[in-house]
Amino acid sequence: MIRTTLLAAALLTLAAPALAQTTPTADEVRVRRLLDRTPLIDGHNDLPWALRQNFRNDPHALDLTTNQSANRLHTDIPRLRAGGVGAQFWSVYVPASMTPLEAARATFEQIDTVKRLVAAHPDVFELATTADDIARIHRAGKIASLIGMEGGYSIADSLGLLREFHDAGARYMTLTHSTTTTWADSATDAPKWGGLSPFGEQVVKEMNRLGMMVDLSHVSEETMLDALRVSDAPVIFSHSSARAVTDHPRDVPDSVLRLMAEDGGVVMVTFVPAFVSEKVRQWGANRAGEEARLRSLNPGAPQAVTEGLRAWVQANPQPTASIADVADHVDHVRRIAGIDHVGLGGDFDGVGSLPVGLEGVDAYPALLAELARRGWSDADLRKLAGENMLRVMRAVEAVAKAKAAERPNLATIG
Repeated sequence: MIRTTLLAAALLTLAAPALAQTTPTADEVRVRRLLDRTPLIDGHNDLPWALRQNFRNDPHALDLTTNQSANRLHTDIPRLRAGGVGAQFWSVYVPASMTPLEAARATFEQIDTVKRLVAAHPDVFELATTADDIARIHRAGKIASLIGMEGGYSIADSLGLLREFHDAGARYMTLTHSTTTTWADSATDAPKWGGLSPFGEQVVKEMNRLGMMVDLSHVSEETMLDALRVSDAPVIFSHSSARAVTDHPRDVPDSVLRLMAEDGGVVMVTFVPAFVSEKVRQWGANRAGEEARLRSLNPGAPQAVTEGLRAWVQANPQPTASIADVADHVDHVRRIAGIDHVGLGGDFDGVGSLPVGLEGVDAYPALLAELARRGWSDADLRKLAGENMLRVMRAVEAVAKAKAAERPNLATIG
C-alpha cells in the first residue's frame, strides 16, 4: 500500500535521532497501521503565518523536505509523514490588530501562500475542498491541504468578501480571534453583542449556504450558543480543549459540549499548553499579574519592567504540559460530547511552546498510542483521527447542496 511505504520510510529517515533509534511499541505500531487506512485530519496549523513572518512569505526560502526544528518550526514534510497526517487545514491567520480591509488583503495573501506551498511540493500536497477530496488524496499517498480562515474580521463586514474567500478555497472561518468584532463576541475580550449580532447571524446563514464550516474556537460561550441555534449545519471547534479540565476561556464548557451530539459537530482538541494544563494556565495568569504590578510601580520605565519580570520568571519557572494532559482533554470531550464529536487541532507553528512529547507534527502517533493504552478501540481512534471530521464535512456539504437554489445573502451590517 502506498501510504504504508511512505509512513515507514518517514519513520526511518526522520532527522530527530531519538525517534529514529526508538523501537515503536505495540500500541504505536497499531496506530500507524490505523493511519494507513484513515486520514488523520488536523484542524489547525499556522505554518503559512510562520512563512510570512520569518521567510518572506516564500515556501522556497527553506527546505521543507528536511527537518526544520533548527528553524523553530513544528512542521515539515518528514515530520508530517512520520505523524501520519493525511489532511491538514492550513490556517490563514492575520492579527486582530489589523483594520478589516488590511486583514482582508492579508488573508487573501495567506491563501496564496497555501497554494504556493502546495505547488512547491506537488508530490506531497494536493489542495482539497471536500470530504471526498480528502479520501481520494489520502488513498494516493499525499497530504490533503485545506484552508481555514482564522478571524471573522477578515470579511470586513461584507458577505460578498465571504463568498470570495469561499471561492478561493476557504472551507471554514473562525468567527472571531482574540478580540470582539463588529458582529461577534470573542472569548478573550469584553462582550459587545451578547453573542452574535443580527448581522453575525446572517454571516452564519450565508456560511451554511456556501458550505463553509462555522468554527467556534476563540468565541465567547454566548456566541457559541447563538451559532449553534442559528446554524443549519454542524459546527466545529478547530482548535479548542475542555474548560472543565483547564479553566481557560478559550476552552469549551460542558454546557456546550453536551449540545454537540444534537448539533452533530466536532471539537478538535488543541495542544496549547495554557489550554490543556491548569498549572500552565495559572502560571500565565500569575505572570500577567506580576507584569501589571511592575508596570504600575515603574511608569515610563519599560526596562525596569522587563528586568523585574525576568527575575520573577527565574524565581517561578514555567511548568510544562504533557501528552497525558492532552489525552485527558480528549477523554473528557469524548465522555461529555460523545465519541462522534471529538477530533484533533494541534495549533502547530501558532504557539511558542508545546506539551512535552508533542513538540512537532510527528507526535500524533504518540498521542493516539496514549489513548490506545487507555483502552480506546480501533474504531474510536479512527473516529478521533479523521472519520468524525469527514462526517461533519459531508453534512455541511449536504446542507449547502440543499440550499443551492437560494440566492446569495445581501445583508449588510448597517
